Amino acid sequence: MNQSPPPINPFFAARRQRAVTVSPRVIFAKLPQAPINASPVPHLTSLYHNSRAGEYGDRSYPGNCGGNLIKDLLTYFRPGLVFDPMAGSGTCRDVCEELGIPCLSWDIHDGFDACDPHAFSTSEAFDFIWAHPAYWRQKLYADDPRDLSRSRTLADFLRRYGQFIRNAAKALKPNGKLAILMGDYCDREEGFVPLTFHTKRLAFEAGLTQPCTDIIRFSHGASSSRKIYRSSFIPGLHDTCMVFEKRRKKAANAD
Repeated sequence: MNQSPPPINPFFAARRQRAVTVSPRVIFAKLPQAPINASPVPHLTSLYHNSRAGEYGDRSYPGNCGGNLIKDLLTYFRPGLVFDPMAGSGTCRDVCEELGIPCLSWDIHDGFDACDPHAFSTSEAFDFIWAHPAYWRQKLYADDPRDLSRSRTLADFLRRYGQFIRNAAKALKPNGKLAILMGDYCDREEGFVPLTFHTKRLAFEAGLTQPCTDIIRFSHGASSSRKIYRSSFIPGLHDTCMVFEKRRKKAANAD
């Protein structure tokens, strides 16, 4: 004789219903309180949360990251001449114009290949270089075959990316800063690609050091957040801004 299923407890039924109907988008994270210090940008910490893109560049441009982080970095470091060799839609240039900071801004769409060993014709010219390179082939940018996003293999990408970092290191003035915004991702062939790790490795090999903490930038407005995937994975909701420095050479001790 078939037995009837036990009655459902109304309390658990209500909890189950709430679990189905309540969207996780209403959950907010509480950031740790930052220590008070003499920083000119107190809200600039290792966790960067700013959902406003700002009126900089073109948000419809592939990979546009918004200009608020750039603005905060420039306000903190107070550089003279700024260089953006991967300008995209001109976000860094727009920020510099607002702050009154001179800026040179070029891009692969203008025919400028930042990974060419002879691309940077001057040495020790810039106080600050901003770079938001392609995350390899996660998103294709230019049709130009020299574009980093068109690199066929990871080894080819890292070879040319390393050349760019060496170019930037050469072009920095002593104590100049190189800020790179980079993200990791899962590639369809290579699996998980730790591009932030490779960025640090290549920067250290180029003789650069880190003067401050990494900045974990929350990825508000990313196109991937609006997609639905059939596969199971742990989504990445951030990218990392790493700031490197060209140390001033120590004077040789006089005999």
